Amino acid sequence: MSRKISLPPCPGNPATLPMGSDKPWLAPLAGYSDLPFRLLCREYGASVCVTEMVSAKGLVYGSPGTADLLASLPEDQPLVVQLFGAEADFLRRAVAMLREAGYGWFDLNIGCSVPKVRKQGAGAAMLGNVDNILTVARAMLSEAGPGRVGFKLRLGLSHDQPVKGGLKALALSLENLGAGWLTLHPRTAQQGFGGQAHWQAIHELAACLHIPLLASGDLFTAEDGLRCLAETGATGLMYARGAMQNPAIFSAHLALCRGESPSFPEHSALHAMILRHMELARQHCTGKAALWKMRSVVPRYVRALPGVRDLRQRLCRCTDWQGLTDALSEFLLAAACENPTSKRI
Repeated sequence: MSRKISLPPCPGNPATLPMGSDKPWLAPLAGYSDLPFRLLCREYGASVCVTEMVSAKGLVYGSPGTADLLASLPEDQPLVVQLFGAEADFLRRAVAMLREAGYGWFDLNIGCSVPKVRKQGAGAAMLGNVDNILTVARAMLSEAGPGRVGFKLRLGLSHDQPVKGGLKALALSLENLGAGWLTLHPRTAQQGFGGQAHWQAIHELAACLHIPLLASGDLFTAEDGLRCLAETGATGLMYARGAMQNPAIFSAHLALCRGESPSFPEHSALHAMILRHMELARQHCTGKAALWKMRSVVPRYVRALPGVRDLRQRLCRCTDWQGLTDALSEFLLAAACENPTSKRI
C-alpha cells in the first residue's frame, strides 16, 4: 500500500522553457544534480536544470528520500523533474502528484543504461517496447498537458537491437502525442558511456522534427558543445559529465556564443567555485551527508592538478568542514606555487 508523501512545493512554474544554442541545460545526473549543484550551475549560466532521476513508483509509494530529490527554491527555476518507470499508471499518478505540488515540467528517462534501472524494465529497457513507451507518454501528457513533457532517448538496446520501427518513427510519434522536446544521447544502452557518441544520429533526427531536440553525449568542454550544435543542427544541448567536472562550462559556453574566447580559470577562480559549492551544500543539505558528498566532489574539480591522489586520501579523513576547507586551500596553494603561470586547470 502507498503512504502519504509530503512533497516540497515547487516555488515557480514558468510558462515556457528557454531553448536555443545560447540556453545550455544541466542534464539530470543521478547522485550529482541535487539542489546545491543546480544552484551552482545556474550561477555560472545554466538556463534550465533537470533533477536527479525520481522513481515514479517510489514517489507514489512514498519511498524515503524521494521528496529530498525534489527540493527547490525560487532561484532554482526553470526546473524539470525527470521521472523513470515503465508502468503508465504510476507515471500518470506521479505527474498528478507533482502537478498538485506546483511542478510544471517533466522528463521521462528512456535512456538510462544502469542495470538496476533496466532490470525494472525502465530507462533504456523501454526501448524494447515502443508500444509501452507511447502508452506511458499518453498517460504523462494527460496529466501534465501538451508540451510539458520531454523524453530522453538512446539509439536502442544495442547495435543488433535498434528501436523497433526506427528511432525516427518513435520520435515522430512522441511529437504527435504532444511531447514538448526530445533529448538524444546517441549511444546504445549496451554502450553505456563507452565508445564515441554518434552525433550524426542527432543531425538526422533534428532534420525530421518540428519540436526542439536537445543534444547529449561527449560534451566535455564548451568547445565540444558549440561544435556539436554546428554539426548536428540540434536546438540546444545538455551538459552532463562536462558540468560534473567543471560547472563553469556554462559561462564558457555563453562566452563562445557571444563570439568571445572563454578564459581558463586560474587557481583562485577554481578555489572560489569549490568554496561556493561547499557553501551551497551547507545551506541546503542537512546533517553530514553534504560533507561526505563534497569529499568526493572536490577531487573531481581538481583532477588535472598534480597530487590529487594524496588530496583524496586526506579528504577521506576529514570529519568537518574546516578540515575540508583547509585541505583544499593547502592543496591549491601548493599547486599554484608549483606552476604559478598555469591558467588551464
